Amino acid sequence: MYLPHKFFKFLFVFLVGLLCLQAQTNHSYWQQHVDYKMDVSMNVENFQYTGTQTLVYSNNSPDQLNRVYFHMYFNAFQPGSEMDIRLQNIQDPDGRMFVNGQSRIANLKPDEIGYLRASSLTQDGENVSFSLEGTVLEVELAKPIPPGAKSTFNMKFEGQVPIQIRRSGRDNAEGIALSMSQWYPKLAEYDFEGWHADPYIGREFHGVWGDFDVKITLDKNYIIGASGYLQNPQEIGYGYEAPGSKIKKQKGKTLTWHFKAPMVHDFMWAADPEYIHDSLKMENGTTLHFFYKDKPELLENWKNLQPKTVEAMDFFNANIGPYPYKQYSVIQGGDGGMEYAMSTLITGERKFPSLVGVTIHELAHSWFQHVLATNELKHAWMDEGFTQFISSLCMNKVMNQQKDNPFERTYSSYYALVQSGDEQPQSTHADRYALNRSYGTSAYNKGSIFLSQLGYIIGQDKLMETLRAYFDAFKFKHPIPNDIKRTAEKVSGIELDWYLTDWTETTNTIDYALKSVEADGAKTKIQLERIGLMPMPLDILLVYEDGTRETFYIPLRMMRGQKANPYASIERTTLPDWPWAFPAYDFVIDKPLNTIKAVLIDPSQLMADINFGNNIWQASE
Repeated sequence: MYLPHKFFKFLFVFLVGLLCLQAQTNHSYWQQHVDYKMDVSMNVENFQYTGTQTLVYSNNSPDQLNRVYFHMYFNAFQPGSEMDIRLQNIQDPDGRMFVNGQSRIANLKPDEIGYLRASSLTQDGENVSFSLEGTVLEVELAKPIPPGAKSTFNMKFEGQVPIQIRRSGRDNAEGIALSMSQWYPKLAEYDFEGWHADPYIGREFHGVWGDFDVKITLDKNYIIGASGYLQNPQEIGYGYEAPGSKIKKQKGKTLTWHFKAPMVHDFMWAADPEYIHDSLKMENGTTLHFFYKDKPELLENWKNLQPKTVEAMDFFNANIGPYPYKQYSVIQGGDGGMEYAMSTLITGERKFPSLVGVTIHELAHSWFQHVLATNELKHAWMDEGFTQFISSLCMNKVMNQQKDNPFERTYSSYYALVQSGDEQPQSTHADRYALNRSYGTSAYNKGSIFLSQLGYIIGQDKLMETLRAYFDAFKFKHPIPNDIKRTAEKVSGIELDWYLTDWTETTNTIDYALKSVEADGAKTKIQLERIGLMPMPLDILLVYEDGTRETFYIPLRMMRGQKANPYASIERTTLPDWPWAFPAYDFVIDKPLNTIKAVLIDPSQLMADINFGNNIWQASE
């Protein structure tokens, strides 16, 4: 067949364009997608439940998949589980799980344990081979799933809700009947690193985004708060119905609640016959739901919590980015505070500042864990730390705390960990920390300092611009540490590979010292030394006897740039760069020694220098 010359020209252009597109997409983020349709029946007499699950899995990866894995979290709450054995062997076990020197899991009776089992499983109508290994269900596929293809899994499963020990369970310490998190067979995440089918030992979670369609049938006296949007409010009532409308009384002993949650990677629900349900609609259209026990002593705090939650959501919308869902539920339950899709479980019998604090912290997770959704098992600090950072700023504003440094306790906790000798790098897998304390301080406090100290390096305005740009660029993409680093570099124009490496992959510490302040004729010579291994730029404040002040800025050479003057009202002199390999640095100022009252390294105290005592020099009286 004759093909005209124009066709070859078109084909060439098309192929070149296709190759360029592939080159671009090879460096872009692809995400697997999973849609769940579940129908569950809960027996509130014995807390056992049965369910069916239809799961449509879209393989958007470039790889052929020959197997898949499901998380079966409730199996952790059985004597002899990995969670139980770890609890018995770690030096500082979680006090909620370890009582009178014993693991609470180890002593569970058969009717108190948790379990989750698949009774049947098919792939596109064909039976598949599967085996349960603790909290992970291994599935050998009937046929491979090629790149770009979809496959449908149909499962029947059964479970038992454990006595509430950690996060989920029944009959928590405040009397909440059902805290249903980690309750369903959940497909494990597959990404550019491969499968993340980690056993459930005690830390947090990683998941695949998708749309959830969930029906829950249980005793009609129970009220449910959940992820997602209730689809049948006029059948249910309990405060979900349209204002002023009447609810037709349903026959029988049960009600079926129907929820849909679009583009989330988890689904949680909680239920209790004594819940009060309040709701309010924000100006931006988001509806906030509050579920708490009908106890007179709780009423005032939970009512006052509601406008504070509005303020917090407004703060996060402005400083991180728009909340992408239409509702958020604050639910009394669980064993402290834990974030879930469009919702949180919190213990509610608290003093008001604590109630606001836990709500603000868990709400902030909606941005970092449920929209950005870093893998917390590998990079917990990117969620917990960033959440703590923005929560500290939010609490300072919402509760009118007026703290000059809202991160002071965060830094103190980090310094104590360094002094203990128990610090491990932040790149440590969350389950591999030797101590719970080391994990907590590293993830929460050192993770928070990553941002507050980044503000010291690039400037506070550039830090907040970085957060907004990071959220906008990586929402729904499971970002990794390099992504926040590259975002900050693009926003600030400063090279930051050294910062990410030293702070997160080592336990190197920052320790700069004022070695001497001496007369140099009619001038003054200031000598500095780097004692710690981690490099940093330096802000140095000089206070003169006449009350005037001046700052000197020493950029780090490997930054290849510098920040703007953070002290607009104080004159700044920028000095030559300090190359890291040089342990000492000195400079001369054109002022006599007797005119200087004090010299201070880092007046902001946002640089995490482990020995502040050698950061200051004061003239003798």
